[in-house]
Amino acid sequence: MTSLSSPLSLYSIPAVWATAFIPVMLKSAAINKLKGYNNVQPRGNTSRVATDKAIPAAASARIERMEGAHMNGNENFPIWVAAVLAGNFAGLDNRTLNSVSIAYVCGRTLYDYIYINQTTRLQSLARSLVFFGTLSLPLYLLFAAAGKVAGQS
Repeated sequence: MTSLSSPLSLYSIPAVWATAFIPVMLKSAAINKLKGYNNVQPRGNTSRVATDKAIPAAASARIERMEGAHMNGNENFPIWVAAVLAGNFAGLDNRTLNSVSIAYVCGRTLYDYIYINQTTRLQSLARSLVFFGTLSLPLYLLFAAAGKVAGQS
């Protein structure tokens, strides 16, 4: 039977990757619906929407936030991979690795939701709070792994 004591944390790596990938899929679908997706020059799609005065500013801003959520996910993915691999290499307890992994996937999902839907300064502060809260999780695993390895002879 699978439990928090089972070695499951490595599954969080593709799950976290998905939290970075889903916003770009949402962005592509929104652009396709509003203006048509240019697959020949896909990186120019966001600016095409932003400069089109026929597209409502709120829709354009939301697309830019989707791109931002995607980029932030890509920027944070490497530290998560390093943390999970280091934690497994060091032999951290599976319950700890799994609990932190679940919290990180949930935190990144919440971060994306807030980022994409935020429209006020207060909401942006909530996004930043979630960001720094989730950033503490891979740092915790990295320091715990380093401490465990340093304590071994």
